Amino acid sequence: MQLAERMSRIGVESAFDVLVRARALEAQGRSVIHLEIGEPDFPTPPHVVEAAKQALDDGWTHYGPTQGQPELREAIAAHISRTRGIQVGPRHVSVVPGGKPIIFFPMLALLEPGDEVVYPNPGFPIYESMIRFCGATPVPMPLEESRGFCFDLNLFEHLLTERTKMVVLNSPQNPTGGVIPRADLKAIADLLRERDVMVLSDEIYSEIYYGEPPASITEFPGMLEKTIILDGFSKTYAMTGWRMGYGVMPEWLVDAVNKLMVNSNSCTASFTQRAGLAALTGPRDCIDAMVAEFHRRRDIIVAGLNQIPGFRCALPGGAFYAFANVTGTGVSSRELADYLLYEAGVAGLNGGCFGEYGDGYIRFSYANSQEKLKEAVARIQKVSARWEAGVPAR
Repeated sequence: MQLAERMSRIGVESAFDVLVRARALEAQGRSVIHLEIGEPDFPTPPHVVEAAKQALDDGWTHYGPTQGQPELREAIAAHISRTRGIQVGPRHVSVVPGGKPIIFFPMLALLEPGDEVVYPNPGFPIYESMIRFCGATPVPMPLEESRGFCFDLNLFEHLLTERTKMVVLNSPQNPTGGVIPRADLKAIADLLRERDVMVLSDEIYSEIYYGEPPASITEFPGMLEKTIILDGFSKTYAMTGWRMGYGVMPEWLVDAVNKLMVNSNSCTASFTQRAGLAALTGPRDCIDAMVAEFHRRRDIIVAGLNQIPGFRCALPGGAFYAFANVTGTGVSSRELADYLLYEAGVAGLNGGCFGEYGDGYIRFSYANSQEKLKEAVARIQKVSARWEAGVPAR
């Protein structure tokens, strides 16, 4: 018996592979500083945990509506309307187990073989994986450091063809931390408004930023009905293990997502949805404190990385990743990431894991304590003499 051909087109998320190797080193007694996994190291806010406990006691342990509980969808619609300056209702909301289904389900519902999808590269690897799995053609949009890891609008216009069915945006962005300027989003909207194309706007890091709030392409005329907003609870509320995300999209597409939910998950866990409701409607001081701490950590790790020979790191505008250019070391980013793990005990991700245009970079998640970040920089600095001397980093 052989696997179906489509399984050859599906990819993986390399962060978990690196985590396994890092854990294996720790099992041998080695000290490893974990900067590979993209999840907040903060606890889920206490009032959210308490809401889940109460929900279990109150019997929220059975099936719920496939689209999501009405109260939660109303809260999500109100939150999105307020934060994006648009008007959406609960009928536009689909609650799903995690953010990834809002990549997978709309792509599965919309894409046909021969369709093209323009997506950011380097970018979250699941975009390209799902595009290929659906039989469509991925069209990478290179994100260049010289442009703040934002789109080259002239190149973007050139990449659009009559076969373009979808455009993926991600701001703030994983892995670069780049934020798409409002003027660029307006220009992108102007290019797409009259085209038969949908936008998948991944806004999962929308509340983790260090300057002006990121804009959403849905704010521009004519784009709300052409856009799928992906958001959720994992990053903002430190709820990665709760597996709860949502999409905001036109009603006709919600219907399609509901069908795929029925055929795969039935519904999102009822008690976690009660926790999500508490997260959206409860106090936000914990979020402000987390983002403020990420801001301090960002400044520490970026300053430290820029002191390491052969490293250059731009200041990210959002998310919690430092995307360091390591071409100056003379060592490939893949080899260097392995070397830092095994010789320095610092786990980061080779930028090539995020696409061909990520080669030459290493992503470091600064979802770790200030002390650990300083120690990580010191460890890298200590072993840097090896590539400074021209000795291979293996």
